[in-house]
Parts: sequence; C-alpha cells; structure tokens
Amino acid sequence: MNELKRKNILVTGGAGFIGSHIVDRLSSENNVVVLDNLSSGSLANLKKSKGRITFIEGDVLDGLILGTLVRKVEYVFHLAANVGNVKSIEDPRFDMIVNIEGTLNLLEACQNSNIKRLVYSSSGAIFGEARYQPVDEEHPLNPESPYAVSKLAAEKYCFAFHKVYDVPTTVVRYFNAYGPRQGTSEYANAISIFLDKFRKEEPITVFGDGEQTRDFVFVEDLVTANILAATQPTATGEIFNIGTGKATSINQLINIIKQISGWEVPITYTSFRAGEVRDSRASIEKARKLLGYEPQTSLKEGLLLAWEEIIKESEKDGDMP
Repeated sequence: MNELKRKNILVTGGAGFIGSHIVDRLSSENNVVVLDNLSSGSLANLKKSKGRITFIEGDVLDGLILGTLVRKVEYVFHLAANVGNVKSIEDPRFDMIVNIEGTLNLLEACQNSNIKRLVYSSSGAIFGEARYQPVDEEHPLNPESPYAVSKLAAEKYCFAFHKVYDVPTTVVRYFNAYGPRQGTSEYANAISIFLDKFRKEEPITVFGDGEQTRDFVFVEDLVTANILAATQPTATGEIFNIGTGKATSINQLINIIKQISGWEVPITYTSFRAGEVRDSRASIEKARKLLGYEPQTSLKEGLLLAWEEIIKESEKDGDMP
C-alpha cells in the first residue's frame, strides 16, 4: 500500500470516530493538524496521538480558519459533518449548513492552494433503497433522508471543483462503519448501540423485523481506503464505494454479539424508522481495481475488537454491571 510519510496533513472532524483512527495511523510519520469543534468528537479519541499532532478547536463553517490551515498542508481528509439520518430528520437545515456549506468552504480554501489531494468522506446512504445488489458506483442515486441529500450535494460540489477549478478531489462512500470509539447515543449505528446494551445487560430494540441487511465495515479498513484514495494517482476525480461486499442481517449481527459476549438480553421488534433503507451491500470491485483496496477484518474479528475495547473502558471507569 502506498504510504504517506513526512507530509503535512489536515483532518477535519479528526476527533471523531473515523477521523481519530485516520489521525492515529498518520500521526507517527507525518505532521497532522486536526480541526474539530468537538460537538460530537472528543479529545479522548486522540489520546493515542497526543503530543504528535496539532489540535485546533474550530469549525468548517469558519472560512478564515480553513484558508489558513489549507495553505500549510498537502493532503486533506474531510470528515467533519453532521452525521446520521435521525439527526438530519430532526433538523434538516442545520444538517444542510454543516454538510454542504462546510464542504463548500473547504473546497474554496483548496481552490488556490497547492494540495495534492482532498479525500471527502461520503455515505452509502445517498443510494436510497437498493434497486439491485451489490450496489456499485453507477447505481441510481435516490437519497431518502436530509442527511443523504446533504452528503450527495457535497459530493457533487467536490466533483464540480475538480472539473472547474482543478481541485484534486476523491470521494469515498462508507457503508456501515463500526469499531472502537464509536458513540452509543440514539444517533449511533446498530453495532455500537447493541454492544453497549449487551455490556449493560439491557433490552435491545430492533427497528423492523431484523432481517434487513447491512454491509458492516471495520474502521481500520476505512482508514486504509482513505490512505489509498489519497495516494493512488488513478483515484483523482473518482468515487469509490467502501465496504466489505458482504451483507449481514441485524438478527445475524445480534447472534454474533451473543457469541462474543456470552450474554443474553431481551429483544423487542418495532416498526421501521423513516429514512432508513431495507437492504444495503456495497460492490467494492472498483476500489479493488483502482485502489488496491481489500478489507482485512471479518465482522466477527471486528466485533471482538470493539467488544474488548468497550469492556476495557468500562472496567477502567468502574461501569461494569
């Protein structure tokens, strides 16, 4: 895999779940600047990189900060966002401002810079309900939530700036990311919520019948995809679906967590939530071909790593049931 070494790098949203793992991977051999307003990210996520990075508490809505930072770097990983379908449904205007205007601010900062690559983190949510599976990059786009609309609009701005202003952009569309440091609020995804519920031996609520499927991809595989997207010459101006190419139902997921934890919890099934699709599985053939991307972590392996991390943190905090 192509590596980044001795480079100046900006990671927006770098104190968040995925961003902090990117920072960890890059900070030992590069000069990494993290921009995060800490609205959902946490300095605790950066403890492994502490002392090796420059942290700036700031916002992508601040064009002046972005202009100053972009002039000093060669690579930008843009992860700052208002994340999640549920949050966007509650406040679609705020979602639009952060995800679209924030991205536009960054692109404008990059317009007259010397950056070698801007890697934008998008979402498989932009496809909406799948017409066929696995979902490739040519699949029709039918976003079904304000969040998905905002991520798609930001993608289009990235490509417009690439074509019109020659800003070297690459887009990576994540399917269902999971791993250590993922939040457990009501806005989080199923894995982090389920792991937390099992740890606390609390009941789980499944929205739907549990037979809906997702392509769960471990966070370290997403980090690898980001680095490949930043370094492969063939990636400029391209978009890539990043997942595993494998579908897992929610019921299957719960059974794997039961095996890993050795615990049982009550499960309640209720109606599907608005803005969520029934099934989702990525085609990763383009990423394989042009990036050399290949996921390395099986779902069971990744869940075990996430479970061990949540148990370790709970024991440290004295928060075990």
